Amino acid sequence: MSTSTAAPPSAPPAVCARVAFVGAGPGDPGLLTVRARDYLASADTIVVDDPETAERLSGLLREDVNVVQTGVVGGPRRSPAARAKLLVREARALKESETLVVRVMVGDPGAFTTLSQEALACRSAGVSFEVVPGVSVAWSVPTYAGVPLTSGTGAVHVIDAADSKTDWTTSVADDITVVLLGAADAVRKALAGLRRAGRDPQTPVSVTEDGTTVHQQTAVTVLDQVDSILETHTFAQGVVVVGRAVDLREELSWFETKPLFGWNVLVPRTKDQATEMTRRIASHGATSKVVPTISVEPPRTPQQMDRAIRGLVTGRYEWVGFTSVNAVRAVREKFVEIGLDARAFAGLKIAAVGGVTADSLRQWGIEPDLVPTTEQSARGLLADWPEYDDVLDPINRVFLPRADIATDTLVAGLLEMGWEVDDVTAYRTVRAAPPPAPVRDAIKGGTFDAVCFTSSSTVRNLVGIAGKPHPNTVVACIGPATARTAEEHGLRVDVVAPEPNSTVLVDALARHAAEIALTARAAGEPVRPSQRRTTGRRGAARARA
Repeated sequence: MSTSTAAPPSAPPAVCARVAFVGAGPGDPGLLTVRARDYLASADTIVVDDPETAERLSGLLREDVNVVQTGVVGGPRRSPAARAKLLVREARALKESETLVVRVMVGDPGAFTTLSQEALACRSAGVSFEVVPGVSVAWSVPTYAGVPLTSGTGAVHVIDAADSKTDWTTSVADDITVVLLGAADAVRKALAGLRRAGRDPQTPVSVTEDGTTVHQQTAVTVLDQVDSILETHTFAQGVVVVGRAVDLREELSWFETKPLFGWNVLVPRTKDQATEMTRRIASHGATSKVVPTISVEPPRTPQQMDRAIRGLVTGRYEWVGFTSVNAVRAVREKFVEIGLDARAFAGLKIAAVGGVTADSLRQWGIEPDLVPTTEQSARGLLADWPEYDDVLDPINRVFLPRADIATDTLVAGLLEMGWEVDDVTAYRTVRAAPPPAPVRDAIKGGTFDAVCFTSSSTVRNLVGIAGKPHPNTVVACIGPATARTAEEHGLRVDVVAPEPNSTVLVDALARHAAEIALTARAAGEPVRPSQRRTTGRRGAARARA
């Protein structure tokens, strides 16, 4: 047995950043490894090949990260040598060894990338590096398309479609699955070579572009007819599978059959509040566009809030009622400002208007004493709130930190039950600036398949800053009050969540979309509402409504 050790670097270690070659996976950010996410979050500089990859990863990066692209199509940096030179230069530009340059590579860095050339350049320059493997495009995209590459037997040949030296005679056997990676033109030539080598012309073929993303499209045909599909596709990087396993797609397609797959959902909400909602939308196969309709700002005069917080500490209140996540945030920020923490709530009873607000309190380490058991709203909170009892309740005062535009329902109800209420403006909600003209046109023109309203104010403000959604757009509302506001603004409400929770709202929309799909397919009509912008009985009916 012989052993070998790696040769020492051809240049002494440089005082510069270290480089991590990180596999970005095939497209779905959820397929990033834990280590890849950690490195992206720590990166001082990231080097990517295209702006799409940078945009896809933007939410995982530090705000001050330096994003470097290897060049535009046709530019001098497209060659492996030029990319390697650029990477070394970026590492040397950071003069401290604790800094990090992340070189992002699609899929797994070890396959069909320029890893070897770039890593050798780092080694020659004395730049330390490591490699973080990623999910391979070749394996993951067929899986997302419902095409298993093996069923326990047979071989899989993964081939770069642009490799002109491929010996196609080794891939003609019926039990061999061929996976081709590359641009449409290269794939077309590769499949022609496979046909000439003698592969059965009736072998099933799947063609997938934008794999593992909500834009994924898969077409199925046979080898002898695949050119007719490729003539209409101009993808820069597709995945083609040739083999009997493609026949299983009809039964195993799980991603493209999600209820909201391909839908474009409008979310009128601030970005910091929309994270969980957009994740849920993506889990059902849809894209989402967040359009802020309100801006949350501090009260114009903070003295009222300051007095209430002092009263909270000195024992003025029996209850504190939180009617929104923003109210929790406002009180928490005030606590930080004056040096308090959650211990200041000791001895107080805490009420939360619903599950989302309760969860926000729990993140602060506070377990609410009262959450509505029925309708999660001011009315529901009143239904469960105990009346004031001068024997059992030592203090008769309630602190309500709320928005400046909050309704009087809760205050009036508490007063009727014998409580004294300090209704305090904890924050202001102001209408956001109108979105860009293309977004306004998309809203009114029917580009969005659905819109999810999470409060009455989002309805009023969206209509005010962008106009009414197109009649064919599915309108989903978080509760009856929001639905009433939507109807008052001339919108037809299609979905009302069974409980006022943003994820429950999205799930209800998904169920509605599944019902639409069944009806549309039975009638031979387009499934997505945006595909029926100019025609369709449903659109006409909504216009009359």
